[in-house]
Amino acid sequence: MASDCEPALNQAEGRNPTLERYLGALREAKNDSEQFAALLLVTKAVKAGDIDAKTRRRIFDAVGFTFPNRLLTTKEAPDGCPDHVLRALGVALLACFCSDPELAVHPQVLNKIPILSTFLTARGDPDDAARRSMIDDTYQCLTAVAGTPRGPRHLIAGGTVSALCQAYLGHGYGFDQALALLVGLLAAAETQCWKEAEPDLLAVLRGLSEDFQKAEDASKFELCQLLPLFLPPTTVPPECYRDLQAGLARILGSKLSSWQRNPALKLAARLAHACGSDWIPAGSSGSKFLALLVNLACVEVRLALEETGTEVKEDVVTACYALMELGIQECTRCEQSLLKEPQKVQLVSVMKEAIGAVIHYLLQVGSEKQKEPFVFASVRILGAWLAEETSSLRKEVCQLLPFLVRYAKTLYEEAEEANDLTQQVANLAISPTTPGPTWPGDALRLLLPGWCHLTVEDGPREILIKEGAPSLLCKYFLQQWELTSPGHDTSVLPDSVEIGLQTCCHIFLNLVVTAPGLIKRDACFTSLMNTLMTSLPALVQQQGRLLLAANVATLGLLMARLLSTSPALQGTPASRGFFAAAILFLSQSHVARATPGSDQAVLALSPEYEGIWADLQELWFLGMQAFTGCVPLLPWLAPAALRSRWPQELLQLLGSVSPNSVKPEMVAAYQGVLVELARANRLCREAMRLQAGEETASHYRMAALEQCLSEP
Repeated sequence: MASDCEPALNQAEGRNPTLERYLGALREAKNDSEQFAALLLVTKAVKAGDIDAKTRRRIFDAVGFTFPNRLLTTKEAPDGCPDHVLRALGVALLACFCSDPELAVHPQVLNKIPILSTFLTARGDPDDAARRSMIDDTYQCLTAVAGTPRGPRHLIAGGTVSALCQAYLGHGYGFDQALALLVGLLAAAETQCWKEAEPDLLAVLRGLSEDFQKAEDASKFELCQLLPLFLPPTTVPPECYRDLQAGLARILGSKLSSWQRNPALKLAARLAHACGSDWIPAGSSGSKFLALLVNLACVEVRLALEETGTEVKEDVVTACYALMELGIQECTRCEQSLLKEPQKVQLVSVMKEAIGAVIHYLLQVGSEKQKEPFVFASVRILGAWLAEETSSLRKEVCQLLPFLVRYAKTLYEEAEEANDLTQQVANLAISPTTPGPTWPGDALRLLLPGWCHLTVEDGPREILIKEGAPSLLCKYFLQQWELTSPGHDTSVLPDSVEIGLQTCCHIFLNLVVTAPGLIKRDACFTSLMNTLMTSLPALVQQQGRLLLAANVATLGLLMARLLSTSPALQGTPASRGFFAAAILFLSQSHVARATPGSDQAVLALSPEYEGIWADLQELWFLGMQAFTGCVPLLPWLAPAALRSRWPQELLQLLGSVSPNSVKPEMVAAYQGVLVELARANRLCREAMRLQAGEETASHYRMAALEQCLSEP
């Protein structure tokens, strides 16, 4: 009776009677041979048609993992049965199970990843149907795992990335599936993929680059979209440069529709971001290609941003920004530039028009859009332009300055969002994956070089002051300075942090010279002065940070002249420590150096200063001048300098070298300091006389010093 009811029950539940019969046989199997035969029948029924989740679960309940595990690992097949047939059966069952998301992350599936990965590269008859079926099922298993939240991590750890690369490069059966799965893994976990399988991924990149260079049909456009995914997070291997550039040159040099051209621009932008201009060959062909890239990018930016109401393809325009930035770098490069002078003039002209479009766009941005990644990208390219060129578009730039200050302030006050925007811009613009290469810094850091130029000019400076930029810059400087203070690992800080601090110092130096009243009345500069005083003593002792120390010392000395009445500068421990450190910086710049064949030494730069003197000398001379100005304003400073023995050692140094080796500007700087110290303090004068000061002054024609020391 029961048997009469079963067909009706199966039909009512939508069950496959044939499959049910095979499952029954599997449950009743008494040995491996019967179980194997039943599994073959079950697998055949499963492949014959689609099954639903309930049926899939019933198959799993009937089969479990034990027997598939044995099938995958057995080395002894029944007579007349190839061993890969058993493995194919095991993989087919796993593929069936993996269609269930819960089973796809079962530990018994995850621990098979290394075994499954080996099947992708196993040798065998390429026309064998069972082998092909096993490969298809293997890809189905791996793809199912990859589709789970933690699946990519398990696949990478199981060696799947290398196996997929080798399967693709072998161009055997299923290699297209290998490429598709690689794309998914790189999109989900780029950094981990490259960490685990860099040599294999580079081999795939080389293969794709060669295909791209050779492609004459529509496949070149498909490769153009695919290649950015396979560019490494750091540096593209040089052996790929020629193929990538040649392929892009052919595409961009043709008349194309936007859907064909835009992926090429995005690939070029990714290469520009990763390699600068290294991937572009030198010579006429390279310069023409670079000029073409920048011209196309500028046209695209203008078309997108000048027409109000037009939908902006933000990913394409942001890629064009990266190409414009490459153009700015090459146009401002003095040595080994790819561009000839006429090309630079032409590109500056078209970039100026594109920057005008960017300014037009930013003027339309409301507060509701300020946190969008595309706005951040637009501010970035404007900052890159202003870092090199502020004379053109001056009216438009001044009109935009209030927005830029408000924008920078907004992102500064919401620093975490600013960092997130940086990442989103990288993803939007040049990296289709996460995390992708990040672009440096927050919005304010991007604008610092341009503001440094603008604070020299009366009009822009007044706008920046009116909008509160100096106060914002002080807060920003103090925040960034904390990152370099003791307790923080400065070795992991990006170079942009220290460069940003130096640029802030340059802006403050401009304000000290051009707006001294602001320094005296704005309380934020008092806080800044306190930080400079407490920080310099430790900074001058640190290796490799001399240029930053020079900026801090010089800025502090110039500010001390303006804030000389401040209680903090009246011989407090902090002020004494600061001036002692400043003297250390100023006094250690030059040494006496013996010369072969001469009895007299010459004045020479000390080794620490020599390599960076081109960047340092202006700060050093300004610091000497500022120190000279501080001496009469701070009565305690001359005795402190005497205790440091700087005036005595300076005279000793001058007395030990040939006067002809000391340049006139050095003589003037040294005399300025010595005269003010001598005038300010009787003990200083006496110490200088004991150090043969009058004789040294005579040798160097320091008339003012000679006269001062001759007086009682």
